[in-house]
Amino acid sequence: MKKLFLAWREPEKREWIVVGKLWQKDNKYYFGYTKGVLKAKKSGNFNEFGVMQDIDKIYISDELFPIFKNRILNKSRPEYSDYIRWLGFEGEVSPLEELSRTNGLRATDSLQIFEKPKPINGKFIIYFFSHGIRHLPPTYQKRIEHLKEGERLYIAKDIQNKYDKYALFLRTDDPVEIVGYVPRFYTKDINKLLDINGKENVEVKIAKINLDAPKQFQLLCKLETNWPRDFKVCESEEFELIVT
Repeated sequence: MKKLFLAWREPEKREWIVVGKLWQKDNKYYFGYTKGVLKAKKSGNFNEFGVMQDIDKIYISDELFPIFKNRILNKSRPEYSDYIRWLGFEGEVSPLEELSRTNGLRATDSLQIFEKPKPINGKFIIYFFSHGIRHLPPTYQKRIEHLKEGERLYIAKDIQNKYDKYALFLRTDDPVEIVGYVPRFYTKDINKLLDINGKENVEVKIAKINLDAPKQFQLLCKLETNWPRDFKVCESEEFELIVT
């Protein structure tokens, strides 16, 4: 069962806060606010979503909730087949699979969706699109055109990043050039894995390059490393449902 978290960016501090959890069971969709919403509400800038105004409630629906459905590309759109190809899928894709791969990104708001990683044959494996490509200098953006699928990228800590103390950027080998960032909702756990497993054992490879896609879908990466014994992800109070 996929478990997706909804993160909201506080507009003044630009801090990402986990405020909700979405999952599917027995052909029904469930959504509940997490304890992170209490922190979000203290900022005075957070508003509950649509009709889901009660944070002390689990919402159940036969259909995907509007806030998530609006982030799914309609299959009737002419670019749908290209879109599925950009995501690295073949055939039918479930709404939660699509959201987990795209992060539900839209240019009009400050929400992102991400999947809770789980062990796969003793491995920590995640797929993600490189973030922030459109903000890179043109020479770095040009480098992406010359990358190859299967090529290794390297993770480096952006220790002076004032918005995310766990920030990790992605770079090429020779010549060294930045080609984006690891999505910040994974960076805290990946920093732990770098320390536990050793930086040489955390491998990022290019899963897909889509030069015909918008910037946010151009560079699909796969990160793989061992899942350490007793290692847990998304375990802070912010991720806990208010109502269980």
